[in-house]
Amino acid sequence: MSEKHENKLNIELPEDIAEGIYSNLAVIAHSNSEFVIDFLRMMPNVPKAKVKARIVLTPQHAKRLLGALADNIRRYEAQFGTIQETGNPGMPPMNFNTPTAQA
Repeated sequence: MSEKHENKLNIELPEDIAEGIYSNLAVIAHSNSEFVIDFLRMMPNVPKAKVKARIVLTPQHAKRLLGALADNIRRYEAQFGTIQETGNPGMPPMNFNTPTAQA
């Protein structure tokens, strides 16, 4: 008789991390041993974007992440419809539709 062993991972999600961080831009760099993803937030009328989080991954983990994202996007679009890209792919829209200041 063979036994099945389930791989279970106990994940702890601290409250401050559970809130998440909003990002509307990601910058990705790599070396021969790692991928670095910086998540930034661009705000209207602010000339620079601030890095809100940095994730460092091995190339193998980066490839698994790519596959997991692709799978989740396929499932999302099957449920909610095609995600429409706007403007320059890879860059968030620079048109924040903020009103012009008036005195």
